[in-house]
Amino acid sequence: MRIRILAVLALVVSLLSGCGYNTFQTGDEAVKAAWSEVLNQYQRRADLVPNLVATVQGYASHEREVLTQVTQARAQVGSIQATPELIENPEAFAKFQQAQAGLSSALSRLLVVSENYPQLKADASFRDLQAQLEGTENRITVARNRYIKSVEAYNVSVRTFPNNLTAMVLGYHAKANFTVENEKAISAPPKVDFSAPAKPAAAAPAEGGKSPAQPGY
Repeated sequence: MRIRILAVLALVVSLLSGCGYNTFQTGDEAVKAAWSEVLNQYQRRADLVPNLVATVQGYASHEREVLTQVTQARAQVGSIQATPELIENPEAFAKFQQAQAGLSSALSRLLVVSENYPQLKADASFRDLQAQLEGTENRITVARNRYIKSVEAYNVSVRTFPNNLTAMVLGYHAKANFTVENEKAISAPPKVDFSAPAKPAAAAPAEGGKSPAQPGY
């Protein structure tokens, strides 16, 4: 009896392994690890915001609109619970991505404004915060790319035959991934035109070949 049970279990394990079960487990763990790193880097950025805002406010307190936008964007990010289940919910994931994009945009505007204040740019604390922010943005990019690749590999395993049959039976679904709707607009360099302004066209001469600005003789 015991031998039969062991034989059945061995058969079940063999079937599950051949139908992608182990692949799902490995892929799921890889996605979770990549997601944790994404959250870690986003949290690092959020932690920099209060000190960055306070430093800029010390030199440019009248830039209230930009400072308020950054503060509100950070609050929006903090209002979303970035749980592991978030990547299983496309709508919640989209809100998370939208909130993070809003903070990125607000921080970009803040750094643009800082260019107008030489004393702020010379402040050692601001330079240090700016360097940390730039480094964190690079880490976010790397973490996101790793997550994207992990999710792509997992989703392919869920959707391809015969693994998709196992996924259907066990309830495995494709996970949400990052998308950039305006990627071309974000990556496009700003247009700067240093050409001289066009001169106004000369007025057409009046009848008789005389310019309207010239008195007749």
